[in-house]
Amino acid sequence: MVCVQCKSLQRFFDESGLYDMEENEAKLSKWAFGISGPIHLTHVDWRKLDDTKSVAASLVQGVYLLQSDRRLKRSGHKAVAPMWWNTFNFQCIKVLVDQYDSSIFGAIFEYKPHFPNNNQQGVPPRYVIAIRGTLMKPGTRIRDLYLDIQIPLNGLTRDSRYQMAFQELQAILAHISPKQVWLVGHSLGAAFALQVGKDMAKLGCYIETFLFNPPYTSAPIEKINNSYLKGRIRIAKSLVTAGIYLVKNSNKDDNLTQRHDQFLSLCSWTPYMFVNPKDPICCEYIGHFEHRGKMKKLGLDKIDLLGTKNSLMSMFAGAKGRIGEPPHLIPSASLTKNMINLEQCVLQEAHGVKQWWQPHPHWHSKLYIYEECDCK
Repeated sequence: MVCVQCKSLQRFFDESGLYDMEENEAKLSKWAFGISGPIHLTHVDWRKLDDTKSVAASLVQGVYLLQSDRRLKRSGHKAVAPMWWNTFNFQCIKVLVDQYDSSIFGAIFEYKPHFPNNNQQGVPPRYVIAIRGTLMKPGTRIRDLYLDIQIPLNGLTRDSRYQMAFQELQAILAHISPKQVWLVGHSLGAAFALQVGKDMAKLGCYIETFLFNPPYTSAPIEKINNSYLKGRIRIAKSLVTAGIYLVKNSNKDDNLTQRHDQFLSLCSWTPYMFVNPKDPICCEYIGHFEHRGKMKKLGLDKIDLLGTKNSLMSMFAGAKGRIGEPPHLIPSASLTKNMINLEQCVLQEAHGVKQWWQPHPHWHSKLYIYEECDCK
């Protein structure tokens, strides 16, 4: 039985056309790497964010196509997925399979160049764990929509996909340095990657993480065109959140201290976030980080700290006996906005992963480090 929320999400994805992988042979070529992939990237400079972003997005696309190949029984020369990692000298050494619907939701890639490159620029990752997002196809849509619902309910850490990704990452880190590993995810997969990376950071292990269109579990205030109204709503939201949190935890000083320390432990971890202002699923990250500077100017930075560490949804979930916290509550990030043709950008393009491997000069990147972290 599909819940009302799942039906609403399904209608959203169906209407937007997201993840509509073409299935007939005539249209299959559109997903060939040579047709839609980053063929401009003939040489990867591993020191440049533009290049690493394109590679990371390609690996996520490879996971989407792995599941598509599996469902449509494409193998050998008919398989579309392999070129999306072979082109960059990666090998798929393991697929991550969901224990409930048996779909491929992730993959582990290992960097293995065919020939040594003495002129290689920068250091590539040794391993990459990539996780796909919601795939609206038979055999995956029900399970994926269920997990979409778990994001605002803080339920991802209790799911087998999270546990599998976390355990695989731990197994890899038992043999190599965290500096040699990437975590990559798109949409729902970005929520899982963010949660895994966040929990590893709390243990003092900082993984380079690429998050494409990560879901933000709050109303998309960023979509409001009136800047003044948008700012006032955010201030009011911060005040309400901080007020409720202080009342709710007035007699729990130990809990406040512990949560504060856990939050500050994330300061040295700065995941790469890639968002589109036209995408209602992830656009609120823009306001999440830009709002801090405005709160400081108003002398409300302490209130902002409580709002940054908590959310109304997380406190509601806590009152219902749920554990965990929203993945989006982090102090630091390198945020990249895609500002290309915003007036003409449709939802399918704004939330799709394809935009992140395409070359154009419309990336706006900024590093956000929470000020209190600098004083840690």
